Formats: sequence, structure tokens, C-alpha cells
Amino acid sequence: MVVDDEALVRSGFELILSAADDIEVVATTAGAEAVETVRRVAPDVVLLDIRMPDVDGLTVLGRLRALAEPPVVAMLTTFDADEYILTALRSGAAGFLLKDTEPDQLAQLVRTLAAGGVVMSPKASRAVWQSHPGAVALGDEDAARVGRLTDREREVLVLIAEGLSNADIGTRIHLSAGTVKDHVSAILTKLRVGGRVQAALLAQRAGLLDDGQRPSGSGR
Repeated sequence: MVVDDEALVRSGFELILSAADDIEVVATTAGAEAVETVRRVAPDVVLLDIRMPDVDGLTVLGRLRALAEPPVVAMLTTFDADEYILTALRSGAAGFLLKDTEPDQLAQLVRTLAAGGVVMSPKASRAVWQSHPGAVALGDEDAARVGRLTDREREVLVLIAEGLSNADIGTRIHLSAGTVKDHVSAILTKLRVGGRVQAALLAQRAGLLDDGQRPSGSGR
């Protein structure tokens, strides 16, 4: 389901996604009708505009997350460094993507969301973290958890925060996808977080995404 205040955007997304054999666009709507439409059509995935004139995207996100069986929600944004993205992630969004995402990538991103994965546009991720350095300082307990990560795990965590998949991380640091998967599992366990978005937020708060704090890549 696509939620956006602009009919042209809704139509464009519907046209692109409907071309995929395994994706059905069950509804498109403006923000004011979003929650009621979700109740009626029960989509697996909602692509939700973060900025709408009739109702704020963050407000819609909160209402969707409060449903008994909420859909997976990813935020749509036009701006690389949208100030609302961090708030959306902390409020339960499963990621975010830019509205100018390449059409051939869009269907795969929706599949990732439907499978329980996280979508974070690498271009937008870097802009978000750079524009919100250390937004909320770590507490002692969270800092201790981050401190238990090996250098290699910290390196993988930074790449998670950049929105890279396990395969892309493996290519970047010359590891197999299976090895990366093991590292990701260890990271989530050590940080005691439920998913990649929460891990990325901890990395941001710990300052790991600042240029001066990035691991050298020569760790364990």
C-alpha cells in the first residue's frame, strides 16, 4: 500500500510495483485515509510519505504501529537528510527510501520489507547520520554493550547503518555473506536489540558513524 499526498507519486509507485509478478498494490491513498484503509485491506507493507500537508507522516506511523496487527512501514522522503527520519526509525519504521529510488530497485526493496528486512537507502543513511551527530548520548549500559563489540563487528555495524545488505557488506569488506550473517547475529545479541534499525541507531548514538570514529577495517 502506498500513502502519499500527491496522486502522481501514488500512481507512479503503483505502476512500477504492479509490474512485479509477486507484488500486489492493494491500495493507494492520501494520509488522512491511511489508517482506515490499512484496517480495510490489511497490507503487508506500507510505503508512507514522511511529509504530507493533510496529516503528518509521523502521526500516521504512530497510529499504524498502534494497530493490533501493524504492517511493516517504510518512510518515503524526498530529502537525503530529512530531519524526521531518525524520529520515524525510533518510532518503529522499518527503514526509509528516497522517492527517486531507481524503478528496478523498488520491487526488491518491497520484497526485503515483506520478508522482515530493513531498507535504508545508503545515500540517505549517510546524510541522516552526518546531519544528526550524537543526537542522543548513550547511557552507561548501552555504551558497555557497544564496547563489547570486536573491531570487525563495529565495522559491520557501521555498514549496517549505511543501509547495506549482508551481501553488499561482504563485498565491501571481503567476507562471505554467511560470515557477515554470523557477525550481524552476534552484533544484535551483544547490543540486545531486535533488529538492524535499532542497531544502526545505537551506532549513531555511540559516534561510530562520525568519520573520526570509523573502524580502520583491520580488526578481528
